[in-house]
Amino acid sequence: MTDIPLFFELPANLSAKKFISKLNKYTDLQIVSQQYTIKSFYDSFDWRLYSANMVCEYVHSQHTSQLALIDNETGYLIASEATDSVPNFSQQFPNGKFRKAITAELEMRALLPLCQLPLETYRVNILNKDQKTILRIEVEDFEQLNIRIKLLPLKGYEKAHQKIANIIQNDLGIKLSNCSALEEALKQQGRKPKDYSSKLAIKLKPDARADKASKKIYKHLLQAIQVNEAGTIADTDTEFLHDFRVAVRRTRAGLSQIKNTLPEKTVTKYSEFFAWLGQVTGSTRDLDVYLLSYQDYKKALPLTLREDISPLYDFLKQKQICAQKELVDHLKSDKYNKKLVAWEQYLSEPLPKKGLGDLANLTIKELADIRIWKVYQRVLKEGHAIDNNSPAEALHDLRKTCKKLRYLMEFFQSLYPQEDIKALIKSLKGFQSVLGDFQDYEIQEISIKHFSEEMMDNKVASNTLMAMGVLVQYLDSMKCNARNNFAEQFELFIAANNKSAFKQLFTDKA
Repeated sequence: MTDIPLFFELPANLSAKKFISKLNKYTDLQIVSQQYTIKSFYDSFDWRLYSANMVCEYVHSQHTSQLALIDNETGYLIASEATDSVPNFSQQFPNGKFRKAITAELEMRALLPLCQLPLETYRVNILNKDQKTILRIEVEDFEQLNIRIKLLPLKGYEKAHQKIANIIQNDLGIKLSNCSALEEALKQQGRKPKDYSSKLAIKLKPDARADKASKKIYKHLLQAIQVNEAGTIADTDTEFLHDFRVAVRRTRAGLSQIKNTLPEKTVTKYSEFFAWLGQVTGSTRDLDVYLLSYQDYKKALPLTLREDISPLYDFLKQKQICAQKELVDHLKSDKYNKKLVAWEQYLSEPLPKKGLGDLANLTIKELADIRIWKVYQRVLKEGHAIDNNSPAEALHDLRKTCKKLRYLMEFFQSLYPQEDIKALIKSLKGFQSVLGDFQDYEIQEISIKHFSEEMMDNKVASNTLMAMGVLVQYLDSMKCNARNNFAEQFELFIAANNKSAFKQLFTDKA
């Protein structure tokens, strides 16, 4: 059924009414409604719905307003919700099919408007000889786009669907639509779907000079910082700050790990700036994480204590508001703006004929091999040195080294066979997860203890302090589980096949 055409586009010289009139000569039809509507499209900033083959449409008319999730491939309705306004977050929708479907994809991201299209909508039913509806058609007469035809098949009437599709194509000579209304509207704005992703996808030429390639990497990361800046300042959703910080962290890793491609003085200057930027954004991000984790904190407690933890949320929210204000001050400061502009200008400056860094004149592939292999060897050395008696700091240091290795592999992944590099990155991410869990649970345990002391000074109820004490015990147990899981995960990461793959890929030696 899905192989039968669903979407058509009328030529500019054919009106909606003429199309319906022509179609009526071949089949019995009934115009059910004709109304002026405004169709708005929504998605998250990073296109989570579109990436899941969904389109979110808000159709507003004089009589109804409805938000619909539609399968982008088949045109079928997944779920809908009658609403006079579009909530920002999925949890703000009423419980039901729509909320469940959208929450699974959006998670913590805000639902943001993409574009708005005024149109006249005709709803037409195709009837059989018994005057029973066997196919529904929507004719969308947009003010800014060509008229579009959407066939809405009914179960059990596939033959009718195929017949009408054949008439539209063969008898009326109307072509299939090349792209959706959303895609066409975005094109008019100079945009396209999935034009932002937090994932690194930097195309590097293996023989490019190392300093030139490193500048290309930093430009890509700078763009990620810039596009997330407004959402971070507005606190639109927590992922703007998260992606902003990841781009800052990757830049810091690049400056420290893509060694000797840029002048040392330049590297030192901007390393200090990005270290400062990481530091001033840290508190807000930590509090965002605690607030995002709050429901998990509640679920970790016995039923009798779950409501007693509620004051913690209010406490965290107030701290987050204060931290966010401080963050905004930093991102609007002269220090931030001048340094970021200077960094952008530096990255745009032409390179000298001969690179100024000690390794600037290597090819980027040569440098990538050297750096990835060296940091990988360091991961192995640090990992082997850890035993049951090692302090927590040893695992934290190893986590940082793994992160540097991961960033290097992601920076340079276009230089290697994609299946091979992606498999190694996946393996590294699996090992990183246990180190990350250990770090996260330890920090959260310490922070909750500190928060309970602050709240005690504010005369919080004893039951809340008791609930927070139980939460600390839970976080400690989860930290211990991650610690106990380290040896097993490290053994998986250093397995013979992995070692061989690293050696093959980054030293050219079997």
